[in-house]
Amino acid sequence: MILRLMKTLLISFMMVFFSVSAHAKLNVVTTTGMIADLVQNIGGDQVSVTPLMSTGVDPHLYKATQGDLRKLMKADIIFYNGLHLEGKMQDIFEKMARNKAVYAVANNLPSNKVIHHGAHTDPHVWFDIQLWMQAGENVLNALIKHDPKQQARFKDNAARYFQKLTELDRWTAQQIKSIPEQQRILITAHDAFGYFGQAYGLQVKGLQGVSTAAEFGLQDIKQLKDIIVANKIKAVFVESSVSPRFIQSLVKGVEAEGHSLKIGGELYSDAMGLTNTPEGTYIGMVTHNVKTIVGALKGEAHHE
Repeated sequence: MILRLMKTLLISFMMVFFSVSAHAKLNVVTTTGMIADLVQNIGGDQVSVTPLMSTGVDPHLYKATQGDLRKLMKADIIFYNGLHLEGKMQDIFEKMARNKAVYAVANNLPSNKVIHHGAHTDPHVWFDIQLWMQAGENVLNALIKHDPKQQARFKDNAARYFQKLTELDRWTAQQIKSIPEQQRILITAHDAFGYFGQAYGLQVKGLQGVSTAAEFGLQDIKQLKDIIVANKIKAVFVESSVSPRFIQSLVKGVEAEGHSLKIGGELYSDAMGLTNTPEGTYIGMVTHNVKTIVGALKGEAHHE
């Protein structure tokens, strides 16, 4: 009797074990932390996600290592931003896509929302929260394609997460509207916040262009100085993934001409904060940026 019971329990255990192990997690590799966060929220416990770029890394200048290439070769699915955010790595992804599941999350976004600067396209689409939800739809469709049995779970995860993003979008719009209209001018190290400005009603100026690889000269600095003085702008911002020295020199230049200007804080632009911190998530990163921008442009923030 005991022997038969043990045998039945063993068979039950083996069936459970094999049913669980038979459904292995999808091995997903992403370029940026923002994309990794998006995939993790939609994929849930059905995915194992590895971002190539860590906190403070500038994706415009990033070069793939041999270790990165090994991770990419082992991946079931690869997600990258596209729109040339990853610079020279885009060629690698386009070649790999011929025989591997490789997706640009910024593909097929509404053309009237995508920002162009001459021949260059602005890749920083995650700063328009509604656009980022559409990038999330691209992720959702790709995950379903590769693991159709988990379709219902993926869709449930996405619906819950998109509800949070909808609330974040609404809150962000309200916060920006609290800044006096003439002070809604955001000046940063490079032009990463164009989508943010377009979505929430801010003028955005960057010392460098949409890529940190872009050059800038004395004329660019003079134009920014004139804008700052004419609009009585209280603060400019450094970015976590870009050297602060150019913005620091701009502040000194403005102050040398007798005008008060502060560094209003550090914004997360091309990379999120440290893992296991609020800013290490997309929602936490956006929340931090909005609070920092609103406080400094209204003159309420504690300046260093």
